[in-house]
Amino acid sequence: MSARPATPKGARTAARRAEGSPVSAARPPAGARTAARRTDGACLTSHPTRRAVLATAASLAAAGCALAPRRGARAVAPGDLREFVAPLPATPQSHASTLVETTDGALLAAWFGGTAERAPDVRIWLARRDGDAAAPWSAARPVADGVQADGSRLPTWNPVLFQPRGGPLLLFYKVGPDPTRWWGEVMRSADGGRRWSAPTRLPAGILGPIRSKPLELADGTLLCPSSTEAADGAWRIHFERSTDRGLSWQRGADVAAAPGLDAIQPSLAARPDGRLLAFARTRADCIARTESRDGGRSWSTLAPTALPNPNAGIEALALADGRLLMVYNPGRSGRDWWDGRDRLDLALSHDNGAHWTRVATLEDLPRQEFSYPAAIQTRDGRVHVSYTWERTRIRHVVLDPANWP
Repeated sequence: MSARPATPKGARTAARRAEGSPVSAARPPAGARTAARRTDGACLTSHPTRRAVLATAASLAAAGCALAPRRGARAVAPGDLREFVAPLPATPQSHASTLVETTDGALLAAWFGGTAERAPDVRIWLARRDGDAAAPWSAARPVADGVQADGSRLPTWNPVLFQPRGGPLLLFYKVGPDPTRWWGEVMRSADGGRRWSAPTRLPAGILGPIRSKPLELADGTLLCPSSTEAADGAWRIHFERSTDRGLSWQRGADVAAAPGLDAIQPSLAARPDGRLLAFARTRADCIARTESRDGGRSWSTLAPTALPNPNAGIEALALADGRLLMVYNPGRSGRDWWDGRDRLDLALSHDNGAHWTRVATLEDLPRQEFSYPAAIQTRDGRVHVSYTWERTRIRHVVLDPANWP
């Protein structure tokens, strides 16, 4: 493990005060944070062919496909909002949030929380904000758990909220002891998330959206970005389709990948020309990309991009004006991957992901964790981003994309 640069305690405290964060917020010890990061499906060792993948990413950069830094990129512009979801933390740890705008204009956030990731008391929690952005978030309440028929408990994971056109609100999540043995479940709400149906287990082999939101295609098909983490360590992405709003499913084939490019947790974006793009986290210190020209039935070989990433969750979002937004951890050169989640950036692409420009840094505080972003664009044009803040809380940021170049 590489040494981590020390940050003076006073500087960290001042930074937290400046951003409105409670300095005395409960925070797990360093050992617990490291253990939690090791259990979220990430590999602590380099892949045997990692150098070849990195060389490919380097060649992309040399060809002009690299991330272009923007001087003066800042986190929050005048009029933007930065806050925590829910007034007080409901559990010692909170992670892997998701956002949705309901048909009645409310904003919902969900995440999993408990004593620690993988603990049997980890449940899916939800908070609601009605009406305008100045309204307060409701207190967090649990809406799903892993209680089994025999009374035993299993942890829950990775909720995904999604509002189809003309259908009930959907809440997907996972249940199981770990990512190699979990399964997918779904709940439905006909009143904007106030009340939920009993959970339904998805068919064998169907996991649902693994971490990022589905897409609803023009014909009403739900396309879910998914992935598997096998017991032998293999990572593969695939896509699942439903033509009846999740009542029945078809699983696509695993997407072929460049040698050594193990990937999970894809994030989807639709393009104006009908193409679909998917971006995924990898073990190769970069974000990978694949595309489909037939509505998600077949996909190009997954290939590395020039966007750096320390094997951490990402979110891609197609903006209403045609630009692509990426929310991601860029990592830090020369540091181990679990130390690379202490910075969270926004980047834009005007050319379907060939080139990217960093436009903002949401968080940058050494030795902290800001990870697993979710992003949506609401009907008023604002972009809402939520993410894990030091594993203890969920941060919510509202941004105006008109402020970005």
